[in-house]
Amino acid sequence: MSGMLAFAGKQIDLLTPKTLNLNKHWVLEKGILSPSETPGGIIWSQEKFGDFKISLQYKTSAKANSGLFFRSDPKNAVQGGFEIQIASPGIYGGKHIVGSLYDAKEPTVAAGKPEGDWNSMEVTCKGPSIKVVLNGKSVIDVDIDDWKEPRKNPDGSKNKFKTALKDLPRTGHLGLQYHGQPVWFRNIKVTPLK
Repeated sequence: MSGMLAFAGKQIDLLTPKTLNLNKHWVLEKGILSPSETPGGIIWSQEKFGDFKISLQYKTSAKANSGLFFRSDPKNAVQGGFEIQIASPGIYGGKHIVGSLYDAKEPTVAAGKPEGDWNSMEVTCKGPSIKVVLNGKSVIDVDIDDWKEPRKNPDGSKNKFKTALKDLPRTGHLGLQYHGQPVWFRNIKVTPLK
């Protein structure tokens, strides 16, 4: 943990070989992270982050599905942490559209840009508070402590989580997902919060 606190308040560039666990599935070139010719899976940050603010830009291809994972466990990404959905507009509905807290909360507005355009996303996590701004619009502002039961959202709908969201770890790795179609990332900056 001490390594992380040393960073508090300092902005970290996540798109470097020192900060990402680069692998053969991803290419980092001229400041842009993209899937390689043998793409697959999620690329993870080397450090764990608890309370933080992350800003990034992403661009989707047609019918692309991706995601920003956070406070997550690389060995158990789907159940062991959170995901903000990144996807082409119009291919999903409800709690799976771009900007949603995946399977848990639909965004207040569908703010994604068409494929091929760069989108800007900012996620702020402090304790139970998770806020997401997509292309300048506030899309998520939740208190995770409201998710008190496994597999259930506060609005009564079901979710995929075997653990109540309030009981998930408050610290973990950041991850960027490849899920079948090309997606590009640039300008990823993380600021740990005190």
